[in-house]
Amino acid sequence: MRGHLLERETELEELVSAVAAAQAGHSSVALVVGEAGIGKTSLVRAFSRTVAGTARVLTGACDDLMAPRGLGPLRDAAYGTGGPLEKTLAEGLTGEAILVALTEELSGPETAVLVVEDVHWADDASLDALNYLVRRLESHKVVLVLTFRDDEVGPGHPLQQLLGTLAQARVHRLPLRPLSPAAVAALAAGSGRDPEALHAVTRGNAFYVTEVLADVPGAVPDTVADAVSARVRMLGEECREALERLSVVPNHVTFGLAGTLLGDQLDALAEAEGRGIVEVRPDGLAFRHELARRAVERGLPALRRRALHRAVVRALRAHGDCDLVRLVHHAVEADDEDTVVRYAPDAAREAARTGSHRQALALFAAALRYPHRFVSGELARLMDEYAWELYNAHRFAEAVEAGQRAVRLYEPLSDPVPLGEALVRLSRHLYMTGATDAAEEAVERAVRVLEPAGHVSALAYALTYRGAVLTLTGHGEAATDILDRARHLGDRAGRPDLVALCLNYLGIARADLGEAADGLRHVRESLAVSTREGFYESAARAYTNLGELFHRFGDHDALGDCVRVGLAFTRERGFWSHAYNLEVHRCLALMRRGEWARAEEGLRGLVEGVDDPGMLHAYSVPPYARLLARRDEPRAQPLLAEAWQRALRHRSMPGMAYAGIAYAEWAWLARCPEVAAEIRDALLPQLSSPGRAPFRAELLRYLARSGLAAAPVTDCPTPYADGLRGDWRAAAAGWQRLGDPYERALELAASGEPEPTVEALRVLDGLGATAPAALVRGQLQRLGLRRLPRGPAVATRAHPANLTSRQADVLTLLSEGLTNAKIAERLVLSVRTVDHHVSAILGKLGASTRREAAETARSLSAPLPRPSSA
Repeated sequence: MRGHLLERETELEELVSAVAAAQAGHSSVALVVGEAGIGKTSLVRAFSRTVAGTARVLTGACDDLMAPRGLGPLRDAAYGTGGPLEKTLAEGLTGEAILVALTEELSGPETAVLVVEDVHWADDASLDALNYLVRRLESHKVVLVLTFRDDEVGPGHPLQQLLGTLAQARVHRLPLRPLSPAAVAALAAGSGRDPEALHAVTRGNAFYVTEVLADVPGAVPDTVADAVSARVRMLGEECREALERLSVVPNHVTFGLAGTLLGDQLDALAEAEGRGIVEVRPDGLAFRHELARRAVERGLPALRRRALHRAVVRALRAHGDCDLVRLVHHAVEADDEDTVVRYAPDAAREAARTGSHRQALALFAAALRYPHRFVSGELARLMDEYAWELYNAHRFAEAVEAGQRAVRLYEPLSDPVPLGEALVRLSRHLYMTGATDAAEEAVERAVRVLEPAGHVSALAYALTYRGAVLTLTGHGEAATDILDRARHLGDRAGRPDLVALCLNYLGIARADLGEAADGLRHVRESLAVSTREGFYESAARAYTNLGELFHRFGDHDALGDCVRVGLAFTRERGFWSHAYNLEVHRCLALMRRGEWARAEEGLRGLVEGVDDPGMLHAYSVPPYARLLARRDEPRAQPLLAEAWQRALRHRSMPGMAYAGIAYAEWAWLARCPEVAAEIRDALLPQLSSPGRAPFRAELLRYLARSGLAAAPVTDCPTPYADGLRGDWRAAAAGWQRLGDPYERALELAASGEPEPTVEALRVLDGLGATAPAALVRGQLQRLGLRRLPRGPAVATRAHPANLTSRQADVLTLLSEGLTNAKIAERLVLSVRTVDHHVSAILGKLGASTRREAAETARSLSAPLPRPSSA
């Protein structure tokens, strides 16, 4: 029955059509998704055979290892091509060289198809490379085909970052459904099996069906594993033993390794090949399906599995030039302490070098299971490297713990250089958790340790980070002296990476001191040096700092360009903490333009969808809670109160400004002038530097709205200064020129005149700004207006989730799977209005996704009303 491709004709046709479109210059990505055994591999193999004569097909697969091989699928795809990608990989190059080689490999007049199977198991470096490729598809004739098990890709899965990038690409989504009863009956024809019973048990899983039909006697087995086991039991004893030996090796076994591992038993596998359990590939032997391999492996007793892994370790070591990641994987499974201790550290360092940081983390953790096997200096180094990979994984609290242990291990060794450098890294970990005092202490100690050591490079490193902490906490004058010295030492030591970082933080410090143009020049120079020299993490920092400065000084066009380019750069290279910061600033720009639904959606994803963001919450929570406050959401106050207290502890200047100003706005909306006064007393003195005038002006404007004394000060930017002087017309006109409808509405409402105040109310209602709209209605009543523009209907109280009738209509259609555009068409609304409704619905239901909202809707006790047509 193998070879039949039932009920996949439509998907195959779409894949083939994608190749034809690519030949015409329209490259695309195809996502083939479904549960294990549903037929993803069968489909892409049929597709590859179909287009082999018209396109160049490269195929790679990801490994189900404890730490997948770095760039494993790209190595598979490039194997034997002799092209630029294979050559670059053979030379051991990493980073940008791999990205460039991949695009060169897929360039040329011939259409290329790159198939990556089981991408849910991909390593970080492979995901970064695919991300890079997706953003450049339009300049090539390429179809990128990715297969994965969608039931294994949850919200926090690393693959989600790549899937998010696909929004800008042509995408063919091909979810494979279980085979229908008719298809199962067609496959079972002539087998003597009851097709209804077969479909009922297998639920149409293609692999399960074909396993049962192959030659399993008796009743239909209850599980795939039972079906595979039944087939294996029919094999000869020698073949079964060879299969068991093969089953502990994921993906495939090279012929050389198979010969060493199996010896004379290799020939016995011919029986399993004939029955379709294993297959011969150009690169070696493999089970026909990973489900079959796992079924055989899991059927082994634990001690037998352990012994077989030990046999694989011996075979791999006998080869000498084996893949270290594979070797360590089997050594861990075999509890082979000696092999893990000898090879895991080098495997981890190689993974880190290629950019596969999650894999490096797993490998360092494997080595550190045996701390007693390492001498003090090596253990300290391992712990320091492990802490850095925890930092890269955003596990900041654990990074601090590991970093502190590394410092304790270095302390008795009387070697100041590794101790000082470990203290610098510990300072970074501490800062990311919000422990700024401890971060300062660590980096100051690093400087003291390294000053007398005579090691110029290490001292430059410590001074750079000392200056960075001073800059970020608002001590610009002290920071500039230290950073100038660090830059000089970095030059002497031949460390352009440190010079670039110094330029970055010097730019922020100078901007803080009121030299905005000079500051921006320094950060741009840092970006240029970092990009040219390949210091990509430093370049990522430059993008985030440029974004913050552009936002602060109101250059929204430059901010848009910075965020667009910076997000692409950081996501392609896996710098997710920097991408987080840039995403916040993208949302801040959306807020300014009045695109609140999109801003709220983005911020909600950052606040609720990212584990352990550390101090990055200081950037995302305040604007998110600020939007909630404007919508009169009760959740806003506790979020803002906590963010404000965190910001005070952390002492990051932008974080304090974002949290304090947002909380001050809530205090005005909630009529809590005493809270506004507390914020004033704590924050206003911190904003006296000339470069913080925009923050100071915004804070003063909200203090004035709360009835506290506030007047424009030196360098106070318009239109805040106009508002503080009471010139509401100039202020409103200024905000209109800048494209900020919310601030314009607030200035119109300050007019004390009916007509502009009514206009303000219309704008606020349109934005969904419930809380300030309620204040403006009160003003209009005091002005004597009897007929006010309608606000949210009282009917919201009748809905179990407190939705308006229109929001209930939108929720009903959303639950049916309609897009916002389709909902708008059905209800005769604008798409933007539907965007606002969806955002409000998610907030009221406490849902982070449309699917969650639909599930909550179905759980409500009252049935959802059917929407009206208008």
